[in-house]
Amino acid sequence: MIPITDPKRQFTALESDIFIKIMHVLKKGTYISGENVTQLESVIADRLGVKEAIAVANGTDALVLTLHAYNIGPGDEVVTTPFSFFATAEAISRVGATPIFADIDPTTFNLDPAKVREKISKRTKAILPVHLFGQPADMQELNKLAKEHNILVIEDACQAFGAVYQGKEVGSLGDAACFSFFPTKNLSTMGDGGLVTTSDKTLAKRIRELKTHGSKQKYFHSEIGYNSRLDEIHAAILLCCLKNIDEWNQMRGNWAVRYQQKLKDLTFIESPKTKADRKHVYHLYTISTERRQELMEHLTSRKVQTGIYYPQCIHLQEAYQHLSYRKGDFPKAEQLSERLLALPLFPHMTEAEQDVVIEALKEFQVMLS
Repeated sequence: MIPITDPKRQFTALESDIFIKIMHVLKKGTYISGENVTQLESVIADRLGVKEAIAVANGTDALVLTLHAYNIGPGDEVVTTPFSFFATAEAISRVGATPIFADIDPTTFNLDPAKVREKISKRTKAILPVHLFGQPADMQELNKLAKEHNILVIEDACQAFGAVYQGKEVGSLGDAACFSFFPTKNLSTMGDGGLVTTSDKTLAKRIRELKTHGSKQKYFHSEIGYNSRLDEIHAAILLCCLKNIDEWNQMRGNWAVRYQQKLKDLTFIESPKTKADRKHVYHLYTISTERRQELMEHLTSRKVQTGIYYPQCIHLQEAYQHLSYRKGDFPKAEQLSERLLALPLFPHMTEAEQDVVIEALKEFQVMLS
């Protein structure tokens, strides 16, 4: 099968560098909170132009720790998207707050600021936009809304490392931002990892304490915290990958452009669109079609892997039945959940592999005629 993504190829391309880094960690004997973690935090903070970067165990923890550190909890509301991975809303619930969903812009798949405005109440403490599939959300309008209502903006940038909005990278566009380094992400490691970025030094200090059991000083604990630390081996791997992230993102962009060019005449699909003021880094390349199930079966028969992101919107998940949302509450998000299909796209795919995907799609068009 031609896979949707293949992190093994990405890591194999850096095999010798990664091996040297891991051996250095092994010989040094410091496996938690060492020089690689410190360097990773510093390099990413410098890259994004923020004052602080705090490495944590995974992207979900990054969200939970940020919300907790901002004292968001029971009785508070956070406006977010119903069309994302479950962790976006789960983190809000984990700190005891309530996720309030707003519908999306069907062009970018991200939060529609006009719909967000309708959901802001006296209990709203933050807006949590997701830069879905690698395209930045409309941060100018969301930040404007937040300023009007004196609330926070926390970016879920887990799928979008390296994406750019109006000349600035995601991770530097709100009060804080959260990244995931899961193996399939654009910037990734061979396991789990996460990061929070912010220029709020008070927030950063509290996250650093919370992530180490609420401890300001070893064995002295000022509050109940978490155990959420990025280990040295993963930090070392990420430093190797970070040197290549811009090249890899450019490769993703090139494959996306080639899909757009080769598929432009197909009438049964709609290709993704990118706003002019944004750089999309294509964590996923998703097409929209009313014939999704048939197309999936056809592509599978041609040895092409596909994926549905996401088959059920968050507001309709069993875990959120108590919020009393119903099908039809967010029609644009729900329509995408029924139509979107991810095609193979990753930096080290080959032209021959992409041609197989393209030809299979063209063949399906002929079958429909």
